[in-house]
Amino acid sequence: MEWIADPSIWAGLVTLIVIELVLGIDNLVFIAILAEKLPPGQRDRARITGLILAMVMRLLLLASISWLVTLTKPLFSVQALSFSARDLIMLFGGFFLLFKATMELNERLEGKDSANPTQRKGAKFWAVVAQIVVLDAIFSLDSVITAVGMVDHLAVMMAAVIVAISLMLLASKSLTRFVNNHPTIVILCLSFLLMIGFSLVAEGFGFHIPKGYLYAAIGFSVMIEALNQLAIFNRRRFLSANHTLRQRTTEAVMRLISGKKEDAELDAETAAMLADHDDSQIFNPQERRMIERVLNLNQRTVSSIMTSRHDIEHIDLNAPEAEIRALLEKNQHTRLVVTGENEQGDLLRRRPCHRSVATIPARRTAQPAGADSPTVGVPGNVAAAACA
Repeated sequence: MEWIADPSIWAGLVTLIVIELVLGIDNLVFIAILAEKLPPGQRDRARITGLILAMVMRLLLLASISWLVTLTKPLFSVQALSFSARDLIMLFGGFFLLFKATMELNERLEGKDSANPTQRKGAKFWAVVAQIVVLDAIFSLDSVITAVGMVDHLAVMMAAVIVAISLMLLASKSLTRFVNNHPTIVILCLSFLLMIGFSLVAEGFGFHIPKGYLYAAIGFSVMIEALNQLAIFNRRRFLSANHTLRQRTTEAVMRLISGKKEDAELDAETAAMLADHDDSQIFNPQERRMIERVLNLNQRTVSSIMTSRHDIEHIDLNAPEAEIRALLEKNQHTRLVVTGENEQGDLLRRRPCHRSVATIPARRTAQPAGADSPTVGVPGNVAAAACA
């Protein structure tokens, strides 16, 4: 146990933890993308399940180091190329990453609505977990082989894996939320997965690509995206200083309703600002329901928002005077509908209640005074917006 007091062992542990984190970031990002397909209540469980399975798989692989060493022995050859078990795993993993990243990119570049309930319904929890397990197997093998090549002590390797996975569990929720709220980050991460998949396929065929090339390309892309995110952040700060988020949201909705196409950049930035805030901090539930009903008004019929004439309290001028007075005493409305003696008993006028009391002796007149408001008949199947 004297190796515990060796400073080089601790230096190797820290280095291995950093490497495990670097090698696990792409795995974590892909887990976040897969978990996004699930309902919100299952995403955290899928993410935690995936990371725990990754840790268990890596610990099991570390415990069978002697078996891992034999994976590099050639199994068969095709002309000048020889393939080992590790090469076959790399080929399978590379093609899997290429396929999944291509499908995800195609789905996002087509511009389909990711919030479509039919699409959400198709994502099954264990189907997503199965894809995460396959991905864990691919990246676990790569990281374990890296650990075996760096450190000689099994306990150090296992400690590094446990610490790295624990750190990723702590940061996974915030990282997942950040990735899902920034579409450009998702596209960038999927591009990284394409590049990693191509690298795994090339390595499976025996063409080694130095990791430094991959890290340089990834680092340059991350730097460019960081500048882009900095520009967006500064623009948001400028907008927030001049207008509240509530005002910016209202302006974006009004531009959408009026059909104006100018300031499209501001609309996109408003949507990005909304992604970083809780909905309840902008509009309360009553306001959101009111806005939703107003926007959906054109799709509703008159009968769905108005009271049928058969259910309206009204005064029949042909009724006895005592009955009319009793109805007026119990009435709580400021205006009442009055029916007269026409052939069909249709609604004739709408008048204030205080005037109705004064004109009861003249109830035999089918047409009330001309100062009363005329009623308008509307078919029940007409769209509400057509009555405006």
